[in-house]
Amino acid sequence: MRNLIDIKDLSKTEIEELIKVAKDIMQRPEKYSEKCKHKKLATLFFEPSTRTRLSFEAAMIELGGNVIGFSSASSSSTSKGESVSDTIRTVGCYSDIIAMRHPKEGAPLVASNKSTVPIINAGDGGHNHPTQTLTDLLTISCEKKRLDNLTIGLCGDLKFGRTVHSLINAMERYKNIKFVLISPEELKTPEYVKIKMEEGGIKYIETNDIEKYIDELDILYMTRVQRERFFNEEDYLRLKDYYILNKDKLEKAKDDLCIMHPLPRVNEISTEVDDDPRACYFKQVAYGKYIRMALILKMLDIK
Repeated sequence: MRNLIDIKDLSKTEIEELIKVAKDIMQRPEKYSEKCKHKKLATLFFEPSTRTRLSFEAAMIELGGNVIGFSSASSSSTSKGESVSDTIRTVGCYSDIIAMRHPKEGAPLVASNKSTVPIINAGDGGHNHPTQTLTDLLTISCEKKRLDNLTIGLCGDLKFGRTVHSLINAMERYKNIKFVLISPEELKTPEYVKIKMEEGGIKYIETNDIEKYIDELDILYMTRVQRERFFNEEDYLRLKDYYILNKDKLEKAKDDLCIMHPLPRVNEISTEVDDDPRACYFKQVAYGKYIRMALILKMLDIK
């Protein structure tokens, strides 16, 4: 039985196989429409989510399967004091596979040690979000036609941004990758992430100026400043609008720049950018469903 807790749980070959299957699903959806008939996915979301939860549910339904679960901790027995381990053991009696989001780092790993069915980490605190990373990799592969020889700008909350940390982990495997880390001082990339990049031979530059390097970027990955990760409301309010991507800031950018965002956005991308052909964040949402369909098939070992 396989679990997916960290993007590193998948080899580079497995990631490329998932991307290949996702692209095939996009082209031939009818081939996959009953692959998960009589299978049940449980979505256990102890933290709010729109895209990730609905993406998993849509993925399973389009594979011919069924979905059970809950969308907040308050609607589960954890509100009565039940442990995550007991919840997982219980839900494993009703389902074939579980997608789990939790605000505490490491909770899906703990759950996987007790589960009788495969666990997919759908986000744990500021730590990991491997299925968002798979979504990002499929987006890059489809939009840029490659996963190597890329200069990637990561902008916004690089301290708590689990999507950013997971993407860096994944891109370490590809050749000639360079990161431009764009953030205010208070939200800089954690040292342990930078150490891993250095050990992996990945080049990076740190800056607080989004326009300084924008002409070099192949991908600009925007992130929101996450209110839920802050202990201090004053700090959040001071930093939340630190970066706002608009048409003016994109004037020097490449014509084939790919603008990505894991969503939800707040103010960090102006709506005037939505009609720019370089805006890929809503395409990214669509790609997320297809890569999760491919992942569900892999975790259930369905060919």
